[in-house]
Amino acid sequence: MSFLGTELPAMEAAVAARDRDYFEEAMGRMLDFSGSWGFKSQDNPALVRFPMCTEAVSDFLVVGMCRIMTTADGCEPGLAARFNANLQKCRELASRQ
Repeated sequence: MSFLGTELPAMEAAVAARDRDYFEEAMGRMLDFSGSWGFKSQDNPALVRFPMCTEAVSDFLVVGMCRIMTTADGCEPGLAARFNANLQKCRELASRQ
Protein backbone atom coordinates (compact mmCIF):
# COMPACT_ATOMS: atom_id res chain seq x y z
CA MET A 1 0.00 0.00 0.00
CA SER A 2 2.90 2.37 0.51
CA PHE A 3 3.67 2.28 -3.22
CA LEU A 4 0.06 2.92 -4.20
CA GLY A 5 -0.33 5.50 -1.46
CA THR A 6 2.40 7.54 -3.13
CA GLU A 7 1.43 6.89 -6.74
CA LEU A 8 -2.35 7.25 -6.61
CA PRO A 9 -2.40 10.97 -5.66
CA ALA A 10 0.20 11.65 -8.36
CA MET A 11 -1.88 9.70 -10.86
CA GLU A 12 -5.01 11.65 -9.92
CA ALA A 13 -3.15 14.90 -10.55
CA ALA A 14 -1.89 13.59 -13.89
CA VAL A 15 -5.41 12.55 -14.93
CA ALA A 16 -6.76 15.98 -13.97
CA ALA A 17 -3.98 17.68 -15.96
CA ARG A 18 -4.25 15.12 -18.79
CA ASP A 19 -0.51 14.60 -18.33
CA ARG A 20 0.46 11.46 -20.21
CA ASP A 21 4.15 11.90 -19.33
CA TYR A 22 3.41 10.87 -15.73
CA PHE A 23 2.36 7.42 -16.93
CA GLU A 24 5.61 6.71 -18.74
CA GLU A 25 7.67 7.60 -15.66
CA ALA A 26 5.28 5.77 -13.31
CA MET A 27 5.53 2.64 -15.46
CA GLY A 28 9.25 2.50 -14.72
CA ARG A 29 8.62 2.93 -10.99
CA MET A 30 5.92 0.25 -11.04
CA LEU A 31 8.16 -2.20 -12.90
CA ASP A 32 11.03 -1.55 -10.47
CA PHE A 33 8.71 -2.02 -7.50
CA SER A 34 7.06 -5.17 -8.83
CA GLY A 35 10.42 -6.60 -9.87
CA SER A 36 11.87 -6.06 -6.40
CA TRP A 37 8.93 -7.98 -4.91
CA GLY A 38 9.04 -10.80 -7.45
CA PHE A 39 5.59 -10.21 -8.96
CA LYS A 40 6.28 -11.71 -12.36
CA SER A 41 9.05 -14.17 -11.71
CA GLN A 42 7.32 -15.94 -8.83
CA ASP A 43 10.38 -15.13 -6.70
CA ASN A 44 8.15 -14.33 -3.76
CA PRO A 45 5.67 -17.16 -3.08
CA ALA A 46 4.32 -15.19 -0.10
CA LEU A 47 2.58 -12.87 -2.57
CA VAL A 48 0.23 -15.68 -3.60
CA ARG A 49 -1.83 -14.81 -0.51
CA PHE A 50 -2.20 -11.18 -1.65
CA PRO A 51 -3.51 -11.21 -5.23
CA MET A 52 -5.71 -8.20 -4.55
CA CYS A 53 -2.62 -6.11 -3.85
CA THR A 54 -0.49 -7.36 -6.73
CA GLU A 55 -3.41 -6.88 -9.13
CA ALA A 56 -4.03 -3.34 -7.85
CA VAL A 57 -0.37 -2.45 -8.42
CA SER A 58 -0.46 -4.04 -11.87
CA ASP A 59 -3.71 -2.31 -12.92
CA PHE A 60 -3.46 1.22 -11.51
CA LEU A 61 -1.67 2.73 -14.52
CA VAL A 62 -4.07 1.20 -17.03
CA VAL A 63 -7.03 2.47 -15.02
CA GLY A 64 -5.55 5.96 -14.96
CA MET A 65 -4.75 5.99 -18.67
CA CYS A 66 -8.27 4.79 -19.42
CA ARG A 67 -9.58 7.87 -17.66
CA ILE A 68 -7.67 10.00 -20.18
CA MET A 69 -8.04 7.78 -23.26
CA THR A 70 -11.50 6.34 -22.80
CA THR A 71 -11.62 4.62 -26.19
CA ALA A 72 -8.30 2.73 -25.93
CA ASP A 73 -8.48 -1.01 -26.63
CA GLY A 74 -7.27 -2.03 -23.17
CA CYS A 75 -10.03 -0.10 -21.40
CA GLU A 76 -12.35 -2.92 -20.42
CA PRO A 77 -15.68 -1.82 -18.93
CA GLY A 78 -15.09 -3.68 -15.64
CA LEU A 79 -11.43 -2.75 -15.16
CA ALA A 80 -11.99 0.31 -12.95
CA ALA A 81 -14.49 -1.52 -10.75
CA ARG A 82 -12.14 -4.51 -10.38
CA PHE A 83 -9.25 -2.18 -9.55
CA ASN A 84 -11.29 -0.32 -6.93
CA ALA A 85 -12.42 -3.58 -5.32
CA ASN A 86 -8.84 -4.92 -5.22
CA LEU A 87 -7.56 -1.62 -3.85
CA GLN A 88 -10.17 -1.64 -1.07
CA LYS A 89 -9.35 -5.26 -0.14
CA CYS A 90 -5.64 -4.46 -0.14
CA ARG A 91 -6.21 -1.42 2.10
CA GLU A 92 -8.26 -3.53 4.50
CA LEU A 93 -5.55 -6.18 4.61
CA ALA A 94 -2.82 -3.58 5.17
CA SER A 95 -4.75 -1.99 8.02
CA ARG A 96 -4.83 -5.36 9.82
CA GLN A 97 -1.07 -5.91 9.51
